[in-house]
Amino acid sequence: MTIYTVIDRLHPRRVVRVPGDGIAATVSAWLAELEAQSPLVDDLARAVAASNWPRAYALANTLSVSVEIATVA
Repeated sequence: MTIYTVIDRLHPRRVVRVPGDGIAATVSAWLAELEAQSPLVDDLARAVAASNWPRAYALANTLSVSVEIATVA
């Protein structure tokens, strides 16, 4: 199982490690705190799952987050 590090670039100390299926929920929760939502969150999770890193980085940038591979088991 691959674990990803997700960083909230609006709050740099906010960093979590989650499996791929936790990316969308994490980013959605952070957006909800700002009273925002975005369909791009699911697109981001799909791009990461497909290892489409150019798309994942572009979407993450739009959402003000970073997603990196933390560990692969």
